[in-house]
Amino acid sequence: MIKIVITGGPCAGKTTGMTWIHNHLNRMGYTVLFVPETATELISGGVAPWTCGTNLDYQKCQLRLQKEKEEIFEMAAKTMNKDKLIIVCDRGFMDNKAYMSDEEFAEASAYIGMDPIELRDSYDAVFHLVTAAKGAEEHYTKANNAARYETIEEACALDDRLIAAWTGHRHLRIIDNSTDFEEKLKKLINEIILFLGEPDPVELERKYLIEYPDLKELEANPLCRKVEIEQTYLLAPEGEEYRVRRRGENGHYTYFETVKSVENGVKRIQIERRLDKEDYLDLMKEADPARHTIKKTRYFLAYEKQYFEIDIYPFWDHQAIVEIELSDENQEVIFPPQIKVIREVTDEAEYRNSYLALNQ
Repeated sequence: MIKIVITGGPCAGKTTGMTWIHNHLNRMGYTVLFVPETATELISGGVAPWTCGTNLDYQKCQLRLQKEKEEIFEMAAKTMNKDKLIIVCDRGFMDNKAYMSDEEFAEASAYIGMDPIELRDSYDAVFHLVTAAKGAEEHYTKANNAARYETIEEACALDDRLIAAWTGHRHLRIIDNSTDFEEKLKKLINEIILFLGEPDPVELERKYLIEYPDLKELEANPLCRKVEIEQTYLLAPEGEEYRVRRRGENGHYTYFETVKSVENGVKRIQIERRLDKEDYLDLMKEADPARHTIKKTRYFLAYEKQYFEIDIYPFWDHQAIVEIELSDENQEVIFPPQIKVIREVTDEAEYRNSYLALNQ
């Protein structure tokens, strides 16, 4: 079972995008289940931030209903004998965070018995459609959604807050308005298909050696989020790479197993699955004794519709690694000003984690 989120700023094209997703994935043999947007349901029914006692009271209602709806869809999905099934959420838990302070969101999360990190990482992928108020202002309208009330300026600010709320998720993709609307939706579908690994689970990635960044500047950026990662390599057949990873913040972790094989420097076949803690600990017993566990701090940085991963290692104080996943091998990479690139190292084995695990 795969669960993804379609999010975005006001008037971004989510409603039409859902129809495209349904049609395309159905043709590919997927059973698609849609969890409708909770905020629109509540606000249209008279439950809103301005009708409840406080905004926090409303957000607690919305998070609780969101959680119950997703649990019901997951329960139903488990009864369906389908090989290819995907749950598509019209917005997810972290969308609420764009309307609250960190302290309020922590309180609302605790109210439904979850941690903010658990909420963010409960989805397999997140796809953000940029509001029409950024780059397609002539198409911005409030007429097609009774729950929409933002001006163009407010819509742009909200779009930024939504991206910031989801930053830190391991698979966030941002689809902007640099093309016409039809091409925008084609990009959305292509990103989803690439994530699903159709026809093959290919990862397109470039890696760069950079100067050691200003960590205080990164941490002050609302579109940047720090995550702690521990990566352990397992015994594996020749030509393949098995690893398990623990990632999270403040003592709250999610766990993954990844199997990789390299086709060329940029393109890799990658299969990933989520683990529970017990499975993770069992697989740790198969750790390759010749390799150290890699511990690193990863900064996820959203910039110009791109999503960078900046890895800081404890054994380097003068350099770091930045990676970016691509939609195609020829995609141009536009670096933010705080990243000072030394050179591309995609094809240089000594900068891969598997090599560092052997030699550090």
